[in-house]
Amino acid sequence: MDAEAQLKELAKGTVDFISEKELLAKLKKSEKTGKPLRIKAGFDPNRPDLHIGHTVLINKLKAFQDLGHHVIFLIGDFTASIGDPTGKIETRKPMTKEQIAENAKTYASQVFKILDESKTEVAYNSTWFDKFTSSDFIRLSSQYTVARMLERDDFSKRFKEHQSIAIHEFLYPLVQGHDSVALEADVELGGTDQLFNLYVGRDLQKDAGQESQVVMTVPILEGLDGVQKMSKSLDNYIGVTESPREMFGKTMRVSDELMVRYYELLTDISVDELDKMKADLASGALHPRKAKVDLAKFLVTRFHSVDAAKGAEAEFDRMFVNKGLPDDMPEFEVDPESEKWICHLLVETGLAKSSSEGRRLIQGGAVEKAGEKVKDAQLKFQLEAGSEFILKAGKKKFAKVRVKS
Repeated sequence: MDAEAQLKELAKGTVDFISEKELLAKLKKSEKTGKPLRIKAGFDPNRPDLHIGHTVLINKLKAFQDLGHHVIFLIGDFTASIGDPTGKIETRKPMTKEQIAENAKTYASQVFKILDESKTEVAYNSTWFDKFTSSDFIRLSSQYTVARMLERDDFSKRFKEHQSIAIHEFLYPLVQGHDSVALEADVELGGTDQLFNLYVGRDLQKDAGQESQVVMTVPILEGLDGVQKMSKSLDNYIGVTESPREMFGKTMRVSDELMVRYYELLTDISVDELDKMKADLASGALHPRKAKVDLAKFLVTRFHSVDAAKGAEAEFDRMFVNKGLPDDMPEFEVDPESEKWICHLLVETGLAKSSSEGRRLIQGGAVEKAGEKVKDAQLKFQLEAGSEFILKAGKKKFAKVRVKS
């Protein structure tokens, strides 16, 4: 693929791109010399596992890798010890070395479900920063002013609102920027919230006599609700390590609009293929459910296997399609209990406004649990840990109940 065609594919799904002209020049130089570009993305191991929102960035790394460029997956074990201040309204507590080491263990195995391990360089920024002396850090901090640091939106906001900003937080962008110097990065990828830090990398490279890196940011992925960013705390996520069944079922819950965005940011679909899919969806040539099933199978295959995707689809069909159940029913997670009154569960899942309404629904024969009609309004049953079932009230109200393990 020539430089112009590469640029077209790489620009897909990006937000900030500084700049296309610079990247095109780098791609042409790479094409002429046969030397691949060095593409960097850093991840602080501040959690033990990832959700697919984190993989938007990894997918962009894969796009570069598939085009023959050298990808560097940087684990920020040193930066994690500082604590990323991005988006924080107060000083973030640094992590311990033990926490960092434990979380870093799982990162590589998860990203290699997407990246080619044999073609990926895994780097740790403690490799060079553990050798830094106090004099080195003073020289590094002298390369930026407080005024420049306060140009960052989150720092500026905290300063104006008299929120504390610890001195070590100013070091974070500098340390991230120096990573680019140490790795001689041609391109650095990051989320939109990392834009300032990526700019710092450009500046520090210029000061070091290197050619400044191109900056590309990718959007923060919306969660299953289609509104807020994907987050475990908001329970609107699809986990990379979740079971095929959970991954498939959650994907089938996304809206048609969000499904197209997931295709753009999470799959290997080309720009032309994405445009065709949008046109086919608009014209009715492609049914949204078929596209959603294909997306679910793609994700399960990527993080598990082809057989797992086939099995998840078959199980989903058994649970929903063959029984006439909707794909996008709400899900509720409840605690295990030795005795649970059916009317209380109807209220908790929003299928009834009150216990009295729950009784009336049952007496009218409108309630089903796990496909069986509930005849006794006083029914009490055990909620076994790890179990799940479908609760139905009337013809159109459903809820999937999952009991915590």
